[in-house]
Amino acid sequence: MSGRQMVRPGGRSARVQAAVHTAVRELLAEAGRDGLTVPMVAQRAGVTPSTVYRRWGDLQELLSDVAVERLRPDTAPADHGDLRRDLTAWAEQFLDEMASPAGRAYVRDALLGDPDGGNAGRCSAYAADQLDTVFARARERGEQPPGVEEAVDRVVAPLMYRILFRPAGLDAAYAGRLVSGLLGA
Repeated sequence: MSGRQMVRPGGRSARVQAAVHTAVRELLAEAGRDGLTVPMVAQRAGVTPSTVYRRWGDLQELLSDVAVERLRPDTAPADHGDLRRDLTAWAEQFLDEMASPAGRAYVRDALLGDPDGGNAGRCSAYAADQLDTVFARARERGEQPPGVEEAVDRVVAPLMYRILFRPAGLDAAYAGRLVSGLLGA
């Protein structure tokens, strides 16, 4: 796990993680990332630098861990009453969040400090879980949604590619076209 330990849901480990994550977010907001150091983070969090190094390995892995947490959706996808509206609204929100300057920075950080691919997998699982929620609701209404992997391939993957490499012209209409391509006209 490249120096990182599995985090228990409670106890000191969770308190340390929360304090360090909060310190990183505060310091980034106050001073930006150029001058950010592990000792600064440790001091702000009230832990020793060795605690941070032991847990995260280096600053880039810490920034990656913070980014993955920031990319975690904090609410379930909205229920608009049918699959097309639910999936379109979700895709538009995903695009807005990921294409924002903060979202793009979090995606870069999540991937840069991720030598084993675990953080990328966590981010991918967030999107898949959200899609699964949308599709479960659709099935409960008697609709026939596509599979989650097909939606990842035909909606999420092109959105992420464009966000990272060809952001010009990205808008809600593009997200809607991807959903229409997946679900049919």
